[in-house]
Amino acid sequence: MIGFLLKATGIWLVIVVAAIANGILREKVLVFLVGADVALPLSGVLLSILVLLVAFVLIPVLKSSDPKTYAGAGVLWVVLTLSFEFLFGHYAVGKSWQEMLQVFNPQQGELFIVVLAVTAVAPWVAARARRIL
Repeated sequence: MIGFLLKATGIWLVIVVAAIANGILREKVLVFLVGADVALPLSGVLLSILVLLVAFVLIPVLKSSDPKTYAGAGVLWVVLTLSFEFLFGHYAVGKSWQEMLQVFNPQQGELFIVVLAVTAVAPWVAARARRIL
């Protein structure tokens, strides 16, 4: 169990690096090229693709043929993502809880809920795509 948690968390850390790079790309390039209103949802789609790509490349690390392993990894990744988003956003960046809840507002172009859904299923989808399951 500890081995699984360490491996799954290690993969998630790669996803965090990809997410940070995606945010930098959004702020430094996409906003300039397409404007903030388009850059935000485009960044959400791009992050969803990056999560799937990281999962596809690294999912063999989990070395399991049990679908529950991949479902568990998805749940873990979502819990870690939410924890990071809210704890880092509030305590390190200083955003209010109300401000941070705006990531769940698709009417403002936020696709965080889509990213979370993709993150939840990415391990299972990647395992199926790689024919591990």
